[in-house]
Amino acid sequence: MARIIDGNSMNLVGAKVRELRRARRMSQQALSAQLELRGIYVCRGSISRLEDGLRTVTDIELFALAQIFQVSIDSLFED
Repeated sequence: MARIIDGNSMNLVGAKVRELRRARRMSQQALSAQLELRGIYVCRGSISRLEDGLRTVTDIELFALAQIFQVSIDSLFED
């Protein structure tokens, strides 16, 4: 079966998540805590792997990330 994503990346949003987090001067631990407040348990290490493209992202996590950063889900996929 062909892969949808070319290369070694496991997600398309990691770089944007890092960009948004840094723009808000938020640590990975603080982002993890914000996700936890929404009932989504992603440790700081998993945030790091997500941002590095080494971890997949679920639809529930995408929804929560968009809420936390106050952006549309679509904008998480933009360069």
